[in-house]
Amino acid sequence: MTEKKNKSAIQRRLIPTYIFLVIWSLFSVFPLYWMITAATNNTVDVARGKIVFGGEAAANFQKLISSQNLWGAMGNSFLYAIVQTVLCLLICSLAGFGFELYHDKAKDRLFGILLLAMMVPGVATMIPLFKMIAGMKLLNSVWGFILPAIATPFMIMMFRQNSRNFPIDIMEAARIDGLNEFQIFFRMYMPVMKSTYAAAAVIVFMNAWNAYLWPKVVMTDTKAQTMPMLIANIASGYTIDYGMMMMGVLFCSLPTMIIFFVLQKQFAEGITGAVK
Repeated sequence: MTEKKNKSAIQRRLIPTYIFLVIWSLFSVFPLYWMITAATNNTVDVARGKIVFGGEAAANFQKLISSQNLWGAMGNSFLYAIVQTVLCLLICSLAGFGFELYHDKAKDRLFGILLLAMMVPGVATMIPLFKMIAGMKLLNSVWGFILPAIATPFMIMMFRQNSRNFPIDIMEAARIDGLNEFQIFFRMYMPVMKSTYAAAAVIVFMNAWNAYLWPKVVMTDTKAQTMPMLIANIASGYTIDYGMMMMGVLFCSLPTMIIFFVLQKQFAEGITGAVK
């Protein structure tokens, strides 16, 4: 009886906490709900602040695909984001693997320089980067989009920190079995660090998918535009069709939401440094 009373007392004390969390969750989810409902209403209803579902979803979608190159922008965004994610994970994980498991004083100094690079605003390097990309004639190309972001100090630091949990005994056993360092990386390190890869993949893909400023600089051809650029084009018109714009925002948001929900467990494990 005493235990039941204690449990009920604890539950009663937690009621205000639960109420607060429920209210805060509703506030957090409301922008997503409003985006979905706005995509089903016409521009007048959206401007008036209507927050219930309407019947204009098909019309908004038809106007979107007729006035904008939706599928081309979606294809470009997927291509740029996927290529950048794959290369960034490979290069940054190799760097983090090397910095942590083969470190010495020289590598530690180099890593310190990389961390200092995180203090430099991206806008400050945009003009030199643009001149480099233009000089290499990579404007309006996949490589022009991804080259500045395939090796970032943050991703290298993330892999290096999580590599501290990688069991060294596995490497020593693999060397005894005759594996070289690259075989150890691909056959031992990558499977063990899969949670870190999942977390990094979510971060890199979302950053690449949502990138706007750098693609706006290097993608001068409308055929190479990405989804954020398409949304910006809709919003920059003299008269804005809010229903059509919110339909475009919905299409722009779906891939990142799906990837996050699919990999959310691995994302949480990777961020906390878990190794399986």
